[in-house]
Amino acid sequence: MHQSLYLFNLIIIFSVLSACQSESQQQPEGNQELPNIIFILTDDLGYGDIGAFYQNQRGEEGEPHHKTPHLDNMASEGMQLTRHYVGAPVCAPSRASLLQGVHQGHANVRDNQFDKALSDNHTLASVLKEGGYATGIVGKYGLQGLEGDSPESWQAYPTKRGFDHFLGYVRHRDGHNHYPAHEVRERPKVELYAGNEEISDQLRGVYTTDLFTAVAKRWITDQEQEDQPFFLYLAYDTPHAGLEVASTPYPEGGGLDGGVQLIGEEDNYINTVGDSIDTYIHPDYAGRDWPVPQQRFASMVRRIDNGVGDIMQLLEDLDIDENTMIVFTSDNGPHKESYGYGEYDPTFFDSFGPLDGIKRDTWEGGVRVPTIVYWPGKMPGGTTNDSPSGFHDWLPTFAEMAGLPAPARTDGVSLLPVLTGERGQHAGEVYIEYSQDGQTPDYEEFHASHHGQQRGQMQVLYLDGYKGVRYDIQSAEDDFRIYDTRQDPGETSNLAGSSEQMELLQQRMKDRVLQLRRPDSSAKRPYDEEPVPALNVPEDIQPGLRYRVFEATTPWVPDVSTLEQSPEQSGITEGFDLGVQTREEHIVLEYAGLLEVPETGVYTFSLQTDQGAVLRIHGATVIDADKGYDPGSVTTSEIRLEEGYHPVQLIYAQSEEKRTPTLQLQWSGPEFSRQAVQPAHLYHRTGTD
Repeated sequence: MHQSLYLFNLIIIFSVLSACQSESQQQPEGNQELPNIIFILTDDLGYGDIGAFYQNQRGEEGEPHHKTPHLDNMASEGMQLTRHYVGAPVCAPSRASLLQGVHQGHANVRDNQFDKALSDNHTLASVLKEGGYATGIVGKYGLQGLEGDSPESWQAYPTKRGFDHFLGYVRHRDGHNHYPAHEVRERPKVELYAGNEEISDQLRGVYTTDLFTAVAKRWITDQEQEDQPFFLYLAYDTPHAGLEVASTPYPEGGGLDGGVQLIGEEDNYINTVGDSIDTYIHPDYAGRDWPVPQQRFASMVRRIDNGVGDIMQLLEDLDIDENTMIVFTSDNGPHKESYGYGEYDPTFFDSFGPLDGIKRDTWEGGVRVPTIVYWPGKMPGGTTNDSPSGFHDWLPTFAEMAGLPAPARTDGVSLLPVLTGERGQHAGEVYIEYSQDGQTPDYEEFHASHHGQQRGQMQVLYLDGYKGVRYDIQSAEDDFRIYDTRQDPGETSNLAGSSEQMELLQQRMKDRVLQLRRPDSSAKRPYDEEPVPALNVPEDIQPGLRYRVFEATTPWVPDVSTLEQSPEQSGITEGFDLGVQTREEHIVLEYAGLLEVPETGVYTFSLQTDQGAVLRIHGATVIDADKGYDPGSVTTSEIRLEEGYHPVQLIYAQSEEKRTPTLQLQWSGPEFSRQAVQPAHLYHRTGTD
């Protein structure tokens, strides 16, 4: 095909995408003042792989180290989150938790469910699109669904989950080849899509790190020319193996006129296509007496660093750097794969930093990831924050930046107060679960208690600032190992049983992990059949639920703690009574209190409403009748509850259409059939609840 036709096709793709954005978004007046957001996710970059996090320290100690000068600059002018956690220690579940703002106790993609369809619920993209943002994903996806073989037939293609624009790898395994048009070592040619078009035959000589940077730059520039606030999810497929490197030096300069550039011509798609592929070792590492796989890995990380610097320069050139937040992080801990390039382990550079564990471990090295947030003029520079936070916190963070309430189903808490210096500690909760049949490597850098540890079913919870972690779980009664990871990042001193405080914390951890998650039949756990523990019998209770009425128009059932409005009315009501509403539309009601469960067993809750509602018991989402809910239909869910008192919250929203207000919550359980939840089972605590 003639080169000009390739370029014509490229222009058509961008034009169609821009037109789709214009037609699909109801943009609020003045939305150009909304901050742009770029979320950069790397693949298998370890906590210790960033200079500012660990590599610079290795250099000072005379150890082999690699460099990330642009990321170090970002860290010096932004904030390092030094205890930030992924949803799970592998790609697919980690990215699912990120995109949907839920931890692994609620995500529909768990364990090693690569390519499983991301459920049709709120995502980072769909939430921000509602706020008037253009939404784009460039890079690796891997959540499209196992059925289908095309954008039309894949159930959860990115453009079906809130993204206006997509260019990248759809399938998880395709991201293991960084030259899609070529067969490299142990990897065949693979497919890569731009919009709905498969374009790998146009990408001869193209290295994906450069491709994704160039496409990201073009898309950012297009949005700025349209005065369009944007959200870009830039998901590099490196430095995960194969350990393929670029073909040419990184072009000088950066931004609008330098660095990598998108050309779009046959055999010249970007400006770093060389005469050969997979050959360029960065001069800082070439000729050193390092193993070749390590030279390759260091060069891959440096190429990402070049790309980030290029994008930062672009933002300055466009004069939007002070109105753009960049988040840089990784999807899990460091890998040990090479895929045909020789023996490789992450020990040469200690990619795990001062932590133990790698990818697939729930020790710190597998789940704690290097995270930098950069927003010049809006955030204090050169700062760190070590309060535990997680991937599920980004959805409410970005919603707050867009002036929107977070959806009620999110498990996250906005990081914005921490990032802007308003608050020192994050108020959210970190929870991780994962299962894998391997073992922790017996690297000499790791504590002896971790060597060869059978993984099996694993679980992590932060409570009272302490990390609880369980490996090879056999039952809900298995003890947590408890660590103070602020003082002991290597998890060398197990505090479990060391004091009365730790004994009490042990039981609270066992209870809490049952109270905040929901079982998933596709990822069974040994504690799935355990009843959710009740509270210790409260003394300060009275009949009735607390209620709050918000006169607000919301695009979904909101987390009421994120509403800008104060409640119009509040008080005590006998039950889930719509009679407390102050008007019949554009309203949000919250009912909160305690549900008395008469005996231990399985309870089925049934909910019917005219628009949307979300039911939580403890921290578990029991009914999500929000996105995709058919108004007026009955939705049901089972939960196994222990006899006693359980915190309950029901949020009802009526915003868009004038309908007859309807809210009916029923339950059934041991020895009784479905009936309304009676006032005799509903209580609230007196005083501050």
